[in-house]
Amino acid sequence: MNVYFLGTGTSQGIPVIGSMHSVCQSTDFKDKRLRVAVWIHWEQYSFVIDCGPDFRQQMLRSNCQKVDGILFTHEHSDHTAGLDDIRPFFFKQGDIPIYGHQRVIENLKKRFDYIFETENKYPGAPSVKPIEVINNQPFAIGNKMAVPINVMHGKLQVFGYRLGDFAYLTDVKTIDQAEIAKLKNLKVLVINALREEPHHSHFNLQEALDFIALVQPEKAYLTHISHILGFHEEVQQKLPKNVYLAYDNLEISIK
Repeated sequence: MNVYFLGTGTSQGIPVIGSMHSVCQSTDFKDKRLRVAVWIHWEQYSFVIDCGPDFRQQMLRSNCQKVDGILFTHEHSDHTAGLDDIRPFFFKQGDIPIYGHQRVIENLKKRFDYIFETENKYPGAPSVKPIEVINNQPFAIGNKMAVPINVMHGKLQVFGYRLGDFAYLTDVKTIDQAEIAKLKNLKVLVINALREEPHHSHFNLQEALDFIALVQPEKAYLTHISHILGFHEEVQQKLPKNVYLAYDNLEISIK
């Protein structure tokens, strides 16, 4: 299974519009981050987790040719605002399955009502097949089972997902012991690490490192990164040997 990091930035991306911060001015490609998302593909199957405002650009530069479904973590705009850009996939494939908490699906119905319309639908609009994700109920995507991981983003419930030996968690601030138990024996964990300073609804760097030490995956990759975390190369040098700062267009293979 291959995991392609479509975006690794926080809600504003890096560089932030109008910012003169040194990281935003960096010429290192690893310091340029689109909004957070991953593309997971294996055999003939192809899925993405989240579909933010940079989705079109991410699909073009990753050369993704097919999307069998979108797994949503939660409804915030940096994770959902690109939904309209599934149109080229819809025109080739038909209705695109989307997976998410029922609350997230209802939110998308309000914001993208024309996509969910069944009468007098605009002929250029895409269509989706909503599939509710329920905690403690694994579900099939392709020939694999996805295990939902229930976490809290401040006071908002968010789903992470485990597929085999890989787990993807973003926008985590707290997680119950019962959910941590679902993350045993991972080869790769992806987890958010916003900045060094504490944040009310995201892990900071130390919280992310403590969580990695608790779960003990073989490797961990940090994502959902703010420019104030620092320069990619400088941050990477401070991390434990099995922890990596993810960057846009990084692709890893999990065997």
